[in-house]
Amino acid sequence: MSQVPPTQDRPACLSTDEQGIARACGLLEQGELVALPTETVYGLGADARNDQACAKIFEAKGRPTFNPLIVHVADLAQVAQIADVTDTARILADRFWPGPLTLVLRLRPDHGLSPLVSAGLPTVAIRIPNHPVAQNILRRFGGPIAAPSANRSGRLSPTSAEHVARSLGNRIAAIVDGGPCPVGLESSIVDASQKPAKLLREGGIAREEISALTGALVSDLTPGRVAAPGQMSSHYAPNAPLRINQDLSDPTRLRIAFGPMGDADFTLSEKGDLREAAAALFSILHHADAELALRGKTGIDVAPVPQKGLGLAINDRLMRAAAPRD
Repeated sequence: MSQVPPTQDRPACLSTDEQGIARACGLLEQGELVALPTETVYGLGADARNDQACAKIFEAKGRPTFNPLIVHVADLAQVAQIADVTDTARILADRFWPGPLTLVLRLRPDHGLSPLVSAGLPTVAIRIPNHPVAQNILRRFGGPIAAPSANRSGRLSPTSAEHVARSLGNRIAAIVDGGPCPVGLESSIVDASQKPAKLLREGGIAREEISALTGALVSDLTPGRVAAPGQMSSHYAPNAPLRINQDLSDPTRLRIAFGPMGDADFTLSEKGDLREAAAALFSILHHADAELALRGKTGIDVAPVPQKGLGLAINDRLMRAAAPRD
């Protein structure tokens, strides 16, 4: 079955067969919101050229309009229609696209995007996803799709269709259920519009892999400075209060280990593998958030995660999840 009809509290659930993809594209063409799977997290898709459709993203997410959106396209030719592709961008694109890398590039005068996408900036955040369902939708739709994470703003990112349904409910038209996201961590964001390139968000590609191609890579990860998605001080947050870099000795808290479980309630990776931990992070935080009251705990504690490779991105998400709420 390619579609489960919507209910009062949940959007329609579409399968990934031809009928489901066609239905998803039809809704996007009508200016509706459709959640779609990518290799990173589920994105909340809208026609990036449609002002009203893009406005619905901000409304559904409760997202500040000064926070720009990531635009997804099918290939580099579509990127070049929207933005100026620099030499640095081409080098990174050749290595990491399709994949979990977003590039910030200067908009062309004839870009055709809604101004809501760039939040008034002269640049756009853009990527080519490496997920067969996202690629099928993009190619069939034939245009750019704005797709921030499909969750309420500032809350845990969704790595399954169920996470999307619980977070957004009937604020959106449909979810294309492509199963769990294999990377499970948002894309790295690099400003490649000028030299030296700037790392604006840690993500699914380790900074060492990026800097090996760009040379000197300036970091601009200042919390609260919104030059790209994911830079809000408090972001990716569960409902429960969260503490990081804990020794997991407090039995009144739900405890998340990195490495062997021991006395903890969950572990990001039994083997201490950072790639496995990145893929599991949001799923475990969703699970812990749901279990908190059932187990009579007061909050969530997370063990230290190494500050190297993908651990930098994991710690970035945990730091923002633990930040004071506005």
